[in-house]
Amino acid sequence: MSEEVISKALEIWTLQTLLDISILIGLLAMGIVLVQPYYRSLREHLTLRVSIEVWDLFTTLFADIFLVITVVVGFLILNPDIMADIKVAVPFVPLATVLFALALLIRLLHGGHKVGTPAFRWSTWLLFAANLVNIIGFSLIMEAPSSEYLELHPSPFWTFIKTHLRSNASPHGLELNQMSFYIFFPLMLIIFIYGFARAVAQLKPGKEK
Repeated sequence: MSEEVISKALEIWTLQTLLDISILIGLLAMGIVLVQPYYRSLREHLTLRVSIEVWDLFTTLFADIFLVITVVVGFLILNPDIMADIKVAVPFVPLATVLFALALLIRLLHGGHKVGTPAFRWSTWLLFAANLVNIIGFSLIMEAPSSEYLELHPSPFWTFIKTHLRSNASPHGLELNQMSFYIFFPLMLIIFIYGFARAVAQLKPGKEK
């Protein structure tokens, strides 16, 4: 086996592993956001003001860090060449990346950290939708039954799923790969530009929160 083949296989394995981990991290981010009452119950046992502030910081920060990782990996994967190399559920994973990005935008720039506010509820629903889409894509498409299994147990449903909704399946998956890129990449750019403009506007005098 040549060095080039080994290098390509390692690249594919790394990208596929990053995508799989980011899907799990997205679930963790939603879990952290949803268990706010549990955090508050633990917070009552803290006595020092500093420890309470640190606790509040980390229970918020961890969710945001996980969200950033999920969005960055999703944006990295949203590339025609990469999606042609690894199995990505299209259009599920690209759609989930956009939803995660919107949730992160609301949390960071529209007051989505404060429990009970409309912004918090909107960001939480977006997290739920993004994870639901990812779960469907991962379980039904990316981890569909193997070719060996389908040889022994033929299934038109699973065969259609594997040949049409995986980004690296030729030719139908590659066509949907391209279509997903044309739709979701511009959406991610719009979110990025809007987020940058919003952040810069909040840096102006009198805009500090």
